[in-house]
Amino acid sequence: MSALKVVALDRDTLCKRPFAFDFEHELIEYPRTAPQETAERLAGADVVITNKVLIDSSHLAANPQLKLIAVAATGYNNVDIEAARRNGTAVCNIPAYSSDSVAEHAMMMILALMRNLPAYQRDVAAGLWAQSPFFCHFGAPMRDVKGKTLVIFGKGSIGKTLAAYAEVFGMRVVFGEHKHASQVREGYTAFNEALREADVVSLNSVLNEETRNMIGEEELRQMKPGAILINVGRGGLADERAVVAALKYGTLGGAGFDVLTEEPPVNGNPLTDTRLPNLIVTPHMAWASQEAQNRLFDKLVDNINAFAAGRPQNVVV
Repeated sequence: MSALKVVALDRDTLCKRPFAFDFEHELIEYPRTAPQETAERLAGADVVITNKVLIDSSHLAANPQLKLIAVAATGYNNVDIEAARRNGTAVCNIPAYSSDSVAEHAMMMILALMRNLPAYQRDVAAGLWAQSPFFCHFGAPMRDVKGKTLVIFGKGSIGKTLAAYAEVFGMRVVFGEHKHASQVREGYTAFNEALREADVVSLNSVLNEETRNMIGEEELRQMKPGAILINVGRGGLADERAVVAALKYGTLGGAGFDVLTEEPPVNGNPLTDTRLPNLIVTPHMAWASQEAQNRLFDKLVDNINAFAAGRPQNVVV
């Protein structure tokens, strides 16, 4: 086999370890790629590595030689899968590399919001503890997670891992059925019923037209007063304006978001434009523990080496 041209489109989203491929290759690495740069950088490539750079039907049509798109993530909605199939281009992803990292992040947010950690940090910084007549400072109410009900929407690897963590803390775990499901599967609870039971709701679903804004104003009204909403799944699963309104009016006890509808939020976002003591927003980094980044990189290299050796793995098309 002649040397393969391998192009990494957004190298700076991966850890800094060098690629170690088992085949003859020419490697071109770009720190990041803007949409208007993609076509030129794909030209003549045999293997393309992309994390979030969009590869559409026009890119594929212009590159019939493209053999593999190696997605450096679990989700592959940035690739036109049907166009790749027509082009004879394989697409592989990296499943389950970040299950522990994302589930731990979600559990961290649950604990912090149930204990009102951000509010107490704010109070200490404002000097309220120093002004207390007692040895302690009574501020926002704190709640134990033990005995509370966690409703998880999304029963994939992350959802199941989060469930195991929550059960260790003594939480009751319920998996919620799809919002528009015609019947309730075994092991699931109907969508509206699950919302009414929840002390905490965690969104771990994929984003599609069925799940977009699955939690909106109406759904937030169904939840218990003081319930907590966590989104470490995808931006767009919850109506962000409705979430902020529910926090401000006190109907929602807290919210923890690691994902937003637009990332990065260059045009602003209701969640990042708001300063509330019961709101935690992190910059889509729940997946990015050092261990998870290393697992992702190892599996990415393995996927490409396996494909070059004629033993493709983790192929989605």
